[in-house]
Amino acid sequence: MGDSGRVVNVLCVGLGGQGVLLASEILARAALLAGLEVKKSEVHGMSQRGGGVTSHVRFGPAVFSPLIPMGQSDYILALSSEEGEKYRPYLKEGGAFLMLPGKVVGRLSSPRMANVAACGLLSRSLSLPEDAWEKAVRESVPPGTEGANWDAFLAGEAVGVEDKR
Repeated sequence: MGDSGRVVNVLCVGLGGQGVLLASEILARAALLAGLEVKKSEVHGMSQRGGGVTSHVRFGPAVFSPLIPMGQSDYILALSSEEGEKYRPYLKEGGAFLMLPGKVVGRLSSPRMANVAACGLLSRSLSLPEDAWEKAVRESVPPGTEGANWDAFLAGEAVGVEDKR
């Protein structure tokens, strides 16, 4: 799905503590670094207690609202299958539901980096430059974890590639 010249809508969903907000921050920052206008809206809910967390990220040449209308999301990036299914009505016809396979999470140096790996998976569907993604990851994660998080991103980006050889 190409995305040049139009507004792209990505709904990031998961549970409190899964890193939904960091994943949406990385995506928004990468789009900004690529020179696009970005709007983002977050709903924390009962995130401290493991409740649902959502973040709407919209980017393109001109974005007028931070909220994705129902049925208009190009992508749902789900960090929790239950939350992903709850928000599936936001996905537009032909949109993509993305969730990192558990086998990839098991190969990461820390399962806490699954959100960054999920950004890598999403990056395969978007036409944002790799250097923008790398800078966004390195600027968004805690100091001292930049290299491990970039490795997690690359692991997510590689999902499915080895299966198609």
